[in-house]
Amino acid sequence: MSSDAAASKPTTVGDATSAAVAASAATAGGGRAASAAPLLRVQGLAKHFGAFRALDGVSFDVMPGEVLGLVGPNGSGKTTCINVITGLYRPDGGSILYQGRPVGGMAAHRLVHQGINRSFQIPKPFKTLTVRQNVEVARTYGQHGGGANADTGIGELLRFLDLEPHADRYAGELTSAQQKMLDLARALATRPKLLCVDELGAGLNPAELDLVAGRLRELARSGIALLVVEHLMDFVDQVTDRLIVLSAGKNLFEGTLSQAVQDPRVVEVFLGAPDEH
Repeated sequence: MSSDAAASKPTTVGDATSAAVAASAATAGGGRAASAAPLLRVQGLAKHFGAFRALDGVSFDVMPGEVLGLVGPNGSGKTTCINVITGLYRPDGGSILYQGRPVGGMAAHRLVHQGINRSFQIPKPFKTLTVRQNVEVARTYGQHGGGANADTGIGELLRFLDLEPHADRYAGELTSAQQKMLDLARALATRPKLLCVDELGAGLNPAELDLVAGRLRELARSGIALLVVEHLMDFVDQVTDRLIVLSAGKNLFEGTLSQAVQDPRVVEVFLGAPDEH
């Protein structure tokens, strides 16, 4: 995704792409108003690596159609948290309820079939397949597989993420920013109800960040819930409805970013304690 293309492309999508996103929302069960119950409930989540407690009792809810930010300093447990939620790691304690059902410890591919998927900090596409083929492979692992309208849906998804001009290029030829968009496209091709996004903004220029923020907000409006791990606070401010701040594997704060920056505990974990004189 070039900066010129990102700058010239509006942050809304065309009618065809909106229909594709709406179809994902229909699969996801509609927007936040459709249900007052949380889509995801994490309670007392723990993950240990030897004596190191990467997660030590983390708890939060994610509502349908909500964008929840998960922030904190390096080593606070953000990525470990979504690794556990999405089945890469087994939890060592606590519970994960998805649509009211326990899913903690469920294998990643089974979670994808249930409607939970993610993007990665470092995308790893099939470099010798084209962009379109990468998305086609991902779609076969989704809730409904390919289906009669799979080709149409993939085209709309590629347009939504500005990948249509690159559809027949090999994934290994893409820029790092384009590979991030492809990683997001592969996750969306499985029609998730909950999408975990791990540092999608890293390495993007300001125009690309604005574009991606607009796309994520549109996904949320369609009814998809997003759990967003991110270091870039301007991006977090654009995208999230509220956020959880983690510190040393524990909940430190829950609220909006504007509230977080006024909390002395949050300021301390990001900037350090003020010098004593």
